[in-house]
Amino acid sequence: MEDINNYINSNKDRFINELIELLKLPSISADTAYSHDVLETAKAVEKSLIDAGCDNAEICETKGYPVVYADKIIDPNLPTVLVYGHYDVQPPDPMNLWDSPPFEPVIKKTEKHPDGAIFARGACDDKGQLFMHVKAVEFMIKNNQLPCNVKFMIEGEEEVGSDSLAGFLEANKEKLKNDIILISDTGMISNQNPSITTGLRGLSYVEVEVTGANRDLHSGIYGGAAPNPINVLAKMIAALHDENNHITIPGFYDKVQIISDEERAEMAKAPFDLEEYKKALDIGDVHGEKGYTTTERFGIRPTLDVNGIWGGYTGEGAKTVIASKAYAKISMRLVPNQDWHEITDLFTKHFTSLAPKSVKVKVTPHHGGQAYVTPIDSDGYQAAAKAIEKTFGKSPVPQRTGGSIPIVALFEKVLESKTILLGFGLDSDAIHSPNEHFGVWNFLKGIETIPYFYQYYAEMKA
Repeated sequence: MEDINNYINSNKDRFINELIELLKLPSISADTAYSHDVLETAKAVEKSLIDAGCDNAEICETKGYPVVYADKIIDPNLPTVLVYGHYDVQPPDPMNLWDSPPFEPVIKKTEKHPDGAIFARGACDDKGQLFMHVKAVEFMIKNNQLPCNVKFMIEGEEEVGSDSLAGFLEANKEKLKNDIILISDTGMISNQNPSITTGLRGLSYVEVEVTGANRDLHSGIYGGAAPNPINVLAKMIAALHDENNHITIPGFYDKVQIISDEERAEMAKAPFDLEEYKKALDIGDVHGEKGYTTTERFGIRPTLDVNGIWGGYTGEGAKTVIASKAYAKISMRLVPNQDWHEITDLFTKHFTSLAPKSVKVKVTPHHGGQAYVTPIDSDGYQAAAKAIEKTFGKSPVPQRTGGSIPIVALFEKVLESKTILLGFGLDSDAIHSPNEHFGVWNFLKGIETIPYFYQYYAEMKA
């Protein structure tokens, strides 16, 4: 693998330009207006895997957007690594907050990325990180240094809950058979303090609708007498937390895994600068559940957040109206032992009970997934840690993160495989936000590091 740096130096401009072309495709899975672009992106990913040297590559139809599958089998007796990623991206809204168009990638230097960062929707989540694997495998194949088999499964619905993937897994168990799953859809503490994600929170995502009168009403004639769904919804949402920011849903915490004081002390050793955190977010203070640190709040504790709220008149000027309906989208991040189906049911019952008789309430579940924890004593984790130490010059910190990748728990259930979460993004890369970006240094460091994972994992399984 010692030739990897020479290969990167000789090809880095090509790598970056190829990624930029991929980022130009607006593969927004949540909006049907972009269906053609999502399908075109699948074709582009398939081509990149063929160009990298995979023997087989195909676009596999599902009930939703297709899965791109590819493989390079050098010896059936050797271990097999399954690389998972997604080619779909989040909607770029609000557009006015982008400094440059989200699908016209530009490279700019930042404080965290002095070598430059690629600004575009999907740069870090997940096209840039997915493309690291494509280029790393390209290096290993073209230089005859692939030490084990590799398979790719790249989907187009991760940002909308991976609804089609469960059926695809069940129908393709033999095709997807592997010894370890490798994913780069997470981040690390910093470029100076590398980490490996060992835990993901689960997710329950719902939409709520509160209905008052059968039509919008004149606020002068009906105000004070007829129910105002927006006012009611605001009170109902406020009632979901108490004065200690504890979630009030009965039974919500019943199965939450209790982390020992010893483990919490170990987690606290991970580098974290609270003042820098507040400065980066431009906030006066942090906010969260009483009795827990900031890193614990986003790593080992469940949460409930409103992701969007609307109703009534929001246009320019004034319109004195009491809206007939009000809406909100709400996500709950869950921890090990909390089942997302059960939590969704608990939320629905409790939220409905908060409503006065003057309104009707509808709760619509959208998607969810279970939490996941990777054992740090496994061969996969040890190979990843050794690869990080090789290229970064220091051992990585195992870290639980607040994000969710719903498919990871399903992988273990259906494919009976453990997952290694080897991410190279930073918290400051603004994923899901305007001005998303991915450091050029991080992109190239990922390409450098991934081949060592294959080397060390193959050695451990020999």
